[in-house]
Amino acid sequence: MISRLLYIFTAILVLVGGCKSDISKLKAIKLKKEASIETTIEAEMIYSDSAKVKAKLNAPVLLNIKTDTPYYEMPRGMQVIFYNDSLLQSSKVTSDYAITKDNQKVLELRKNVVAVNNKGETFKSEELIWDQNKRIFFSNKLVDISTGSAQISGTKFWAKEDFSYYEIKQGAGPLTFKDNLTGQ
Repeated sequence: MISRLLYIFTAILVLVGGCKSDISKLKAIKLKKEASIETTIEAEMIYSDSAKVKAKLNAPVLLNIKTDTPYYEMPRGMQVIFYNDSLLQSSKVTSDYAITKDNQKVLELRKNVVAVNNKGETFKSEELIWDQNKRIFFSNKLVDISTGSAQISGTKFWAKEDFSYYEIKQGAGPLTFKDNLTGQ
């Protein structure tokens, strides 16, 4: 009986001792992870090409996550203003959340994404991707476009980064045709 109690007591000590070392390892991992995050409040980033400002990004909170695959996260959203060669605003994009990976030059915008071009056309979606190398936005999610006179919805969307030209596939919405379609 005593040997059985001694066996159970030893087993409990081994289990508790093993749990403590695992817990301390978890705490160390958590501290290491927290130490690799830099936080910037009221961040502003300028994108330029050939010494010309092309875009300005503002974010209330910018997290620089330093891992094996570093990335920036904007958990409180962001706003990007694009400029033409005359430094006039050509479009503006906002979202409630954004993330970008350092080496990919791709900004993923999520949650309540709204883009407005200089013609006043509005593009709304739950996700838009900005490919900085190709200088385009695209999405495979539902996109609603309001041109003032028409409402169009669809998926498979892409646009130039200033939204001056865009294409939408699998679109739906009322279409208005000119009276004379035959050219006569």
